[in-house]
Amino acid sequence: MSSSTWMYVVVINCLTIIHADAQQPGYQLWYTKPAVKWTDALPIGNGRIGAMIYAGVEKDHIQFNEETLWTGGPRDYNHKGAASALGEIRKLLFEGKQEAAEKLATEKFMGSQSGAGDRDKWTAEMKALKGMQGNPALESYDDKEWKTIKVPSYEGWETVGLSGFDGAVWLRTTFDAPEGWIGKDLVLDLNRIRDQDFTYVNGTLVGNTDGTTPRKYTIPGKLIKKGTNTIAIQVLNYFDKGGIAGYKDTSRAIAVYPEGDQPEKGVSLVKEWKYKIQNDEPPVVSQFQASYQPFGDLYLNFKNHTASVTNYKRKLDLSTAIASTSYALNGVNYLREYFASQPNQAVVIRLTADKKGSISLDALLASPHKYSVVKKLNETTILLSLSVRGGVLKGQSQLKAVVTKGKLLVSQGKLSISNADEVVLYLTAGTNFINDKNVAGNPAIACLNAITSLQNKTYAQVKAAHVKEYQKYYNPFSISFGKSEHENLPTDERIEKFAGSSDAPFAALYVQYGRYLLISSSRPGTQPANLQGIWNDLLTPPWGSKYTTNINLEMNYWPTGILNLGAMNEPLFKKMQGLAKNGAVTAKVHYNANGWVLHHNTDLWNGTAPINASNHGIWVSGAGWLSQHLWEHYQFTQDRIFLKNEAYPLMKQAAVFFVDFLIKDPKTGWLISTPSNSPENGGLVAGPTMDHQIIRTLFKNCIAASELLGADAEFRKILQEKMTLIAPNQIGNYGQLQEWLEDKDDTTNVHRHVSHLWGVHPGNDITWDTPDMMRAARQSLIYRGDAGTGWSLAWKINFWARFKDGDHAMKMVKMLISPAEKGGGAYVNLFDAHPPFQIDGNFGGAAGIAEMLLQSHTQFVELLPALPADITEGEVKGMCARGGFELNFKWSKGVLTTLEISSKTGGVCLLRYGNKITSIATQKGEIYKLNGDLERL
Repeated sequence: MSSSTWMYVVVINCLTIIHADAQQPGYQLWYTKPAVKWTDALPIGNGRIGAMIYAGVEKDHIQFNEETLWTGGPRDYNHKGAASALGEIRKLLFEGKQEAAEKLATEKFMGSQSGAGDRDKWTAEMKALKGMQGNPALESYDDKEWKTIKVPSYEGWETVGLSGFDGAVWLRTTFDAPEGWIGKDLVLDLNRIRDQDFTYVNGTLVGNTDGTTPRKYTIPGKLIKKGTNTIAIQVLNYFDKGGIAGYKDTSRAIAVYPEGDQPEKGVSLVKEWKYKIQNDEPPVVSQFQASYQPFGDLYLNFKNHTASVTNYKRKLDLSTAIASTSYALNGVNYLREYFASQPNQAVVIRLTADKKGSISLDALLASPHKYSVVKKLNETTILLSLSVRGGVLKGQSQLKAVVTKGKLLVSQGKLSISNADEVVLYLTAGTNFINDKNVAGNPAIACLNAITSLQNKTYAQVKAAHVKEYQKYYNPFSISFGKSEHENLPTDERIEKFAGSSDAPFAALYVQYGRYLLISSSRPGTQPANLQGIWNDLLTPPWGSKYTTNINLEMNYWPTGILNLGAMNEPLFKKMQGLAKNGAVTAKVHYNANGWVLHHNTDLWNGTAPINASNHGIWVSGAGWLSQHLWEHYQFTQDRIFLKNEAYPLMKQAAVFFVDFLIKDPKTGWLISTPSNSPENGGLVAGPTMDHQIIRTLFKNCIAASELLGADAEFRKILQEKMTLIAPNQIGNYGQLQEWLEDKDDTTNVHRHVSHLWGVHPGNDITWDTPDMMRAARQSLIYRGDAGTGWSLAWKINFWARFKDGDHAMKMVKMLISPAEKGGGAYVNLFDAHPPFQIDGNFGGAAGIAEMLLQSHTQFVELLPALPADITEGEVKGMCARGGFELNFKWSKGVLTTLEISSKTGGVCLLRYGNKITSIATQKGEIYKLNGDLERL
C-alpha cells in the first residue's frame, strides 16, 4: 500500500484519539492461577513476533513465534497440463457424474506436492530393528530402563511427552489373563494408531495396519498364558500426530477381552506403558502446502520460589498491550511485565520486587525443532539457532539480560542471575526469509537490528515507545455496554457464567480483545494473520496454521473497517500482490485463463493451486472474495489513490479470470462457475451459489471502481453484459435459498459452512431491499441450526445481525463465548475454539457484535439495527461506516440518545434509525451532532 495511504490512516487515527482516549474502559483479561495449557496462556505480539505467557511462579514459560518460520520453500505448486482435463471434468459434471469428475480431477487437476523421502526403505530398516539392541517384540526383552508414557493419547503422543516427535517408537505393557481365558481367542482392541503398527503378543505378530483404520486384532487362544502376557507394539509415525490414539470418546477404553464378550468385561489397557524411541528421522512426507512453525521457548526458573505464594494475579491489559504477573512470597511482592515491542522488535520482560536483591533465576532458551542449538553469544546474551526439518528456512533468536545490581553469569547456554534488584530480558527472533522466491536472508539481522535499537534506552523509554505505537491503533475506538455484577470476576469464571447470565460488558471486552489480537498479529509491514494469528506451539499445527481462503483468512479481516483498524489491512493487501502473481500462473496452467485465481488455501510461499482433495480443494473464488476486502477498504476510507494504484488493478485481474472462466450451463443457459464447490459441502459441482454471489459482486465493484476512476470503459461494458447472464440466487422448494444450481438442499444438513449466505454477509448481494430472498436466506440458516464450530458461530452472529434479529445474534454470542469443552466456544484465554484453536472466531465475533450496532452495507448508515435486549445501555466511539464516516453514539434503555458523526472526506450521509431517516450533506473534517430522533443539535 502506498505510503501516502497509510500516513492518511494514521493521521485520521491520531485525530480520533482526541475524543476516544479519555473514556476508554479498562478492559483486562485476568486470572488467579498460572496457565496450565497453551490455551490458558496470554498472547502478546508486535505483528511479527508473538509470545504466549504461562506465568508460572517457580517456572515461567514463554513460548514464542516469528511469523516467517514455516516448512517448505519456493517451488512450483501447479500441476502441469491440468487445463487439458478441464473440459472433460466439466462434461462429467454436466452429465451428473460427480464421482467420475472428482476421480479425474484427483488424477489430473490437483496441485503438485513437495518431494517425499523413501518410506519403503525407512520402514524396512525399522522392521529390521535398526537402532535397537535386541528385539523388543520378545516377551523376555528387558525394558526396565525404558521411560513411561500415557496410553492412549487421542490427540497424539505429542501431547503426553513426545512434543514435536515423528518416527519409530516401541511401546510395551502387560496384562494378566484370568484362568477362564486360557485357550480362548481374545480381541485386542486398540482403535486408531498413527500411522503404522506391528503388534506382538508374547513375541508373536498378531496384526499390522498402515493408516487410521481401527485396530481390532484377534489373539489366538494358543498364545495366551495364565498370568502375565506381554504386548509389544512398534509404531511408525510418518508425520503429524503419532502413537496409540484409542477412542475419541475417552469413556471407551482400549482393552483385551474374549471374543464374543463386551470390552467392559475385559482388561483395560488405559494406563502408563513403557516406551523406547527407535528413530526420529522418518522420511519427509510430501505436502501440498507448507505449515507455520513454532520458534522456541523461554523458560525462567526462579530460585527460592518453592513456598506458597499469596495474592497471585496474571493479567493482560488490552489498553496497553502489556501482560503482567504479580504475587507475594516470603514477605516480598514480585511483579513481572511482558510486552512485544514493535518499535524495538523484541519481546520485553521486566522482573522486579519491592525488596532489593530478591531476583534470582536461570533463563534458558529451547526449541521443539530437532535441528536447534543454544550457545553463549557474549557476557549478557545467549543465542538459539535452528533450521526447519525438510525445509529451507533457518532462524535465530537472542536473549539479552540487563541486570541491576546482583550477578549475571552466562554458561552452558543459559543466563544465571543472582540477587538482582531488577532484570530486563530482551528476546529477539529472525529468519532467512525475504519473500516467497528468496530465502537468502541472514537470520541474525533482525536480532542485531533489535539489539542495536535498544542500546542506551531505559526500560521506561522502551515501554513508553511500545505503548505509544500500540495505542495509535487501539485508542481510536472505544466501546462500553454499561456495568455488570460479573466485572470483578476472573476471566475464566466469566466465561463459565456468561451464557447463563446478563454480562453485556463481557461482550464489549470481547470486541476489544478481537481488536487487540488483530493489532498484535497484523501490523503494517508484516505477514497477514494466519489461522492462529501468529501464535502456534506445534510443529504440525491444525490445518498447517495456514491461510484458509474459503472464509477463515477473510474473517480475520472483518473487523478492520467497522472497528477502525484500516491500517491492519496492509499485510493482507501486500500478500494479495504476491498471490496475484502466482495466481496468474495457476490460472493459465489449470484453466487456460487470464487474470489470477486462488483456491481454498495458501501459505507463506503464496501457493495458489488446488490442494488436498478434489471434492473440496477445487474452489475458484479466493481471489474474488479477497478483492471484496480491497473494495471495502475503499468504501470505508474513500481513498482514491489506494483505489487507483492498488485495489482496482488486483480487482480487475480477478474479474478478468472469471470473464474467461465462466461457462454457459447447457440446461439453463446461465453463465456458471464450474468446476467448483460450495465450501466444504457437497463435493465438486457445477454452479455453486456462493461463487455466483462473489463473482457478481466482484463485477459490480469493478464497474463502480472503473466509473469512479474514469477508466476501462470497454472492460466495464463486458462486465455489465456478463453480470446479467450469471445464474441468479434461487429460492427452493423448502423456502430456502438454494446452495446449488439445482434444488437439492437437505433441510437436515447442519454443516458448519453456510457458504450460500455469503451474499447476506460479508457481501451485500442479498439485503432487505429484496425481502423474499432475504427471508429465504434466513430460512436456510434456520435449517442449518445454531450449533457450530467457533468460526461458524461467529459467522452466524453476523448473519443474524444482518437479519436484524438482535436477540438471536446475542444467543450466538453467548454460544461463542462459552467454555470450549462443550465444542465451539472460547478457551480460558478467550481464544476461539474450532476446536482446536482458530483465531478467526475471535475476529468474526468482534465484527458480528459491531454489526449489531451499526450497518452500512446498503445506501443507509443504520444505527442499532439489531440491538439485543441484553445490551440496553451502551456507548461507542470511533466506529466507522462506509462512505468515510466515523460515529460516536450512545443508547439508554435500548433507545438511541445521542449521535456524533465526523466526515473524513465529505459527501452525503444517509442515516437510518428504526423508521427515522435523515440525510446530511457533510463536509470533510466537520463534525455533526444529532439527538436520538436524528435531529441536528
